[in-house]
Amino acid sequence: MSEPTTHFGYQQVSEEDKARRVGEVFRSVAPSYDLMNDLMSLGLHRVWKRFALEMSGVRPGSRVLDVASGSGDLARAFASRAGPAGQVWMTDINAAMLAVGRDRMIDHGFFPPLARCDAEKLPFPDDTFDCVSVAFGLRNMTHKERALSEMARVARPGGRVLVLEFSRPWKPLAKAYDAYSFSVLPALGKFVARDEAAYRYLAESIRMHPDQETLKAMMEAAGLARVEYFNLAAGVVALHRGYKL
Repeated sequence: MSEPTTHFGYQQVSEEDKARRVGEVFRSVAPSYDLMNDLMSLGLHRVWKRFALEMSGVRPGSRVLDVASGSGDLARAFASRAGPAGQVWMTDINAAMLAVGRDRMIDHGFFPPLARCDAEKLPFPDDTFDCVSVAFGLRNMTHKERALSEMARVARPGGRVLVLEFSRPWKPLAKAYDAYSFSVLPALGKFVARDEAAYRYLAESIRMHPDQETLKAMMEAAGLARVEYFNLAAGVVALHRGYKL
């Protein structure tokens, strides 16, 4: 019986091999992750995450789960909004990224609970969080449907699930966006992060990720209701939001 396969960028690889390769990518880029985000997006990633915060409904006392938390900038924003009466969990499957996020949080005076875990098997009870978010992490997951179902499971009734991710840009921008993605991004990766291949994978993984309507349907299939999306930067990025009934 053949081993299940999936995509790693444009390559077809075994599911086990994808997990290993994605882990290697993020171990490599962890030290320069924040700098590269600023350079790649011209600082716009901060605006996109601020928009996600404003659409999250997080307020003082909220319980929040930030999945694939990475360097933790969205988790820090949630922690500031939730305040001392709230709780913000950071999770990531990659130990190097989780360590970067933890250190950044401590530098800003926050001491969040952490869990190194697979988003497809979240170690939390049903109906726990007021808001569950994933920012620029879903496209790296092997079984996106399982991850979305897990996020819906741990959200409380009335809670929100947010997915901030690269998506399909406005068609007239597509050629320019492709040129930027496959020339500028790998060059930045080569000279700043010392890993050209990691940022070529980034460009490819974006193209393999579901478009806005497909992701909306996937969130609905995961049990979320009133799913809607908001295009940012002409659809280069989209924020999807759904509610657990």
